[in-house]
Amino acid sequence: MDLGVKGKVALVAAASRGLGFAVARRLAEEGALVAMCSRDQVAIERAGKEVQAATGSQAYAAACDVTRAEEVEAFVAEVAHRFGRLDILVTNAGGPPPLSFEQTSLEDWHAAVTLNLISTVTLCKASVPHMKRLGAGRIVNVTSIAAKQPVENLILSNSSRAGVLGFSKTLSVELAPYHILVNTVCPGYTRTQRVIDLAKARVERYGISEAEAYDYWNRQIPLGRLGEPQEFADVVAFLCSERASYVTGTVVQIDGGFVQGII
Repeated sequence: MDLGVKGKVALVAAASRGLGFAVARRLAEEGALVAMCSRDQVAIERAGKEVQAATGSQAYAAACDVTRAEEVEAFVAEVAHRFGRLDILVTNAGGPPPLSFEQTSLEDWHAAVTLNLISTVTLCKASVPHMKRLGAGRIVNVTSIAAKQPVENLILSNSSRAGVLGFSKTLSVELAPYHILVNTVCPGYTRTQRVIDLAKARVERYGISEAEAYDYWNRQIPLGRLGEPQEFADVVAFLCSERASYVTGTVVQIDGGFVQGII
């Protein structure tokens, strides 16, 4: 299937590894020109070179902390200047630490909301004007299954990520007249550093082995295994594509069936 993204410019946040990297590479494989950012300059430059070498598509990589509005605005402006356009935005960021309510401070709450919700708003604020000038665009906001089905000991993530769902749905309505489609994806337990870190937290919290930590999740996933970043990236690439031209305002779980709700 031709996704129709060849020659289009895609900005992918938190793309030095894991889900963001997989998305950037998948879009580059389809011929998109990708702009990749993360907080780690060395890691993102290495990731950009890897994407370019593997796909032959142009990749621009630069450091950008998505929790800092001035850095986001500068990065988006540079991408639009360098490529002359911006067609696709994939927002993404890491997750807050695993804590119970009583373990959290007000500073933890401010940091979590800034990391997961405000960063999404800031990236969209900076990118939407460029899409409106084109009269079209795709925005895919990456959040988590925690936004739909709260996860034990992740109260910061459960709360801050749920806000992304309300923001995305409202934004999809406001931007529909400009042919800018906005969707949200909720990755489940996928083989990334984030899940490795959560497994270590379970080991420390419950005194179990890492194998037992992973087995606990596998038993809750109907498909019986963790997802792979490439499987996640394939779905995101479709939502970024011309083939998804009548899909907006949706929330798609990419979780092997983990979330049990019907809506």
